[in-house]
Amino acid sequence: MAPETPSPRRTPAGAAVLRDDVTEAIRAAVFDELAAVGYGRMSIEGIARRAGVGKAAVYRRWRSKLPLVLDVVSAVAALGVPAPDTGTLHGDVRTLLEVIARALRHPVASQIIPDLLAEAARNPDIAQALQEALRGTQRGIAEAIVRAAVARGELRPGTDVDLALDLITGPLYWRLAVMRAPLSKGYLNQLATSTVAALGAAAG
Repeated sequence: MAPETPSPRRTPAGAAVLRDDVTEAIRAAVFDELAAVGYGRMSIEGIARRAGVGKAAVYRRWRSKLPLVLDVVSAVAALGVPAPDTGTLHGDVRTLLEVIARALRHPVASQIIPDLLAEAARNPDIAQALQEALRGTQRGIAEAIVRAAVARGELRPGTDVDLALDLITGPLYWRLAVMRAPLSKGYLNQLATSTVAALGAAAG
């Protein structure tokens, strides 16, 4: 008796092929939904409706809104911002401040960031994701700025990168994300000058 010819492997019935365009539409819808209603009122139904897909399309990718939001935040942070390379510490700090200020003043970001920070105070998973995604990315940029400044002799070896990151980004987050105050003319230049002076003093 001749052996049976094995049949070709088939995709199990009901298995979903996750289309990239649908995934990106859902991710974009998350930002719009967060800005419109906030994390607390955000729902899978609202995200699906805004993305123009069924709820099942969302649930096939994420089991609930928490991992969905964490994935989107991490994906955006992973895009990163190239470290400035102007040739001076003041120029690098000033350029980075401009990039951060532009991002924080974006209409969607200005709605989402305060809401996520508030949720982070109540939800350790969100707090950890923000810590890993946002601070991790920005620390790499601060490290590159400090390393270049040390090589040029503008900062001493051993300058604390975490302190540099706090000095560079902290005032802008406070002013734009927490206080929601406008930036006066010349503020970024003054902040860059003060930051460079503080870094030099700290390194000394």
